[in-house]
Amino acid sequence: MSANFDTNERPDYDKVIQDIADYVIDYKVDSDEAWDTARNCLMDTLGCGLLALRFPECTKHLGPLVEGTVVPNGARVPGTQFRMDPMKAAWDIGCVIRWLDFNDTWLAAEWGHPSDNLGGILATADFISQNRVSRGLEPLTMKTVLEGMIKAHEIQGVLALENSFNRVGLDHVVLVKVASTAVVTWLMGGNREQILAAVSQAWVDGQSLRTYRHAPNAGSRKSWAAGDATSRAVRLADISMRGEMGIPGALTAPQWGFYDILFNKTNKDQKLKSKEDAQFKFQRDYGSYVMENVLFKISFPAEFHSQTACEAAVTLHPQVKDRLDDIEKIVLTTHESAIRIISKKGDLANPADRDHCLQYMTAVPLAFGNLVAEHYEDDFHRSNPIIDELREKMEVVEDERYSREYHDPDKRSIANAMQIFFKDGSSTDRIEVEYPIGHRLRREEGIPVLEDKFKRNLATRFPIGRTNNIFSLCKDQKKLEQTPVHEFMDMFVI
Repeated sequence: MSANFDTNERPDYDKVIQDIADYVIDYKVDSDEAWDTARNCLMDTLGCGLLALRFPECTKHLGPLVEGTVVPNGARVPGTQFRMDPMKAAWDIGCVIRWLDFNDTWLAAEWGHPSDNLGGILATADFISQNRVSRGLEPLTMKTVLEGMIKAHEIQGVLALENSFNRVGLDHVVLVKVASTAVVTWLMGGNREQILAAVSQAWVDGQSLRTYRHAPNAGSRKSWAAGDATSRAVRLADISMRGEMGIPGALTAPQWGFYDILFNKTNKDQKLKSKEDAQFKFQRDYGSYVMENVLFKISFPAEFHSQTACEAAVTLHPQVKDRLDDIEKIVLTTHESAIRIISKKGDLANPADRDHCLQYMTAVPLAFGNLVAEHYEDDFHRSNPIIDELREKMEVVEDERYSREYHDPDKRSIANAMQIFFKDGSSTDRIEVEYPIGHRLRREEGIPVLEDKFKRNLATRFPIGRTNNIFSLCKDQKKLEQTPVHEFMDMFVI
């Protein structure tokens, strides 16, 4: 009797892995719009992290695992006194960036937050820059950080365009891990083989489930999951730089690869896909498209599918603020992704549950005229029963055009509309907002608001003189790009 066995012929690296490595090594960013947007993204992302330091549930996670640990040339966490190894610093930076759900967003077949990658990029660059100077070498500059951001945005975003990880139950932070791993290995000076090895390790790694983002299990892990992913990326980059071998068929290996294990079923019916359907699809080559088109959360710390609904609610607030008890129903028209991801009924257990509830995020600005991070806290919720009363009166319906244009690469709208009907038979106008203020099509209007947001966030942590110095530097593209990374990070130490 003959035995079954696998043919032990080691394959070439999967093409998806090779394409990522080649892009990171070879692509030259020549888009002025991408460089400028990356600078604005840096400001906004750091500001979101500084604002999160006001919340103890966030800060309890920060600092070295062993108190009193001293790390020579350790990476800094902006807004704190912590100086740590790059892996824990990446975790902490990533945690504060995401805590309030206020940083940039990418919406496609898979959604996510490409600036989550900044945790690994900034921690690694700070550590490398300090070490280079200590050896008498030239430091890394912030232009390298901006380049890393553009490339990490692109890897995460292009992979997300046609490939829905959420539909097979995986969290989008898998893409943070992959993108950060590629860019961090490049920052460390990795050659093609080392980047290939590191990226293959990221794909074969254990991946997070989306359980903690959805009712009835939504919770605060969604606020630190990306920090965990970008920290893991630093670890995988480090071991690859030490010579750890890669896994060439990490995606395509029959039976044991990512495609067969994690990507070949649908959530809907659990039927096996065809082999072709079970592999990643690509709408475009890697370039600078994602950074140029990224969505900024400028006005509200809210899950992005709700941003235009919140704008509509703020517009309606003056008309309804004195008639809240007279409301018969609220018709909220939205797109399929918003219904599937953030439309919720019933009790909301915690702030993380509330900032992923479409009805909650629109009820608050409808009643109070604004939506800020404190509005998700337990005390505010308990003190204002009108929020849940308004939620109960909401009818959420899909507009198929909204759903279609959400995926249209020439539109990429995130449309919502709201209309209020009163018990006496009267109603408000139907307020429709198709593009949020953070959209590329509203950049001219949005960037001044983004800058104001950054300056306010700086002022929550630093005195006015330091705030003005940081703000002035970040406004100057050329000066910022020439600034050594470690000197930039010096400015954020309290």
